[in-house]
Amino acid sequence: MSGMRPAGSSSAGGPSAVVDTETERVVRRWQQLPLDRAQAAYPGVRGVVQELADAVADRVGEERATVPDLGPGVVVDQLRVMVYDWRQADLPVADLAERLTALRRGLP
Repeated sequence: MSGMRPAGSSSAGGPSAVVDTETERVVRRWQQLPLDRAQAAYPGVRGVVQELADAVADRVGEERATVPDLGPGVVVDQLRVMVYDWRQADLPVADLAERLTALRRGLP
């Protein structure tokens, strides 16, 4: 259904709109990075993915698990999954927006 939005999203703006925008900005920026710069930035992006996974696990009462290291070619897909999981766990969207903005600004 084309009118459906992810949980916690809003067409009215606010933190949910920032999350949507920042997620796409991170993905676009990542796709534009030359391989050497992506490899250098990869540990930081992977760290954010793991932090989000840990917060979701804590919120839903599951044991923390290490996110598989699938390399720079997949890390933004893992980020998208964790953004979705964060919203499903009903964690603060404003916190997620801040993390994504900081991640984007930290990319080379």
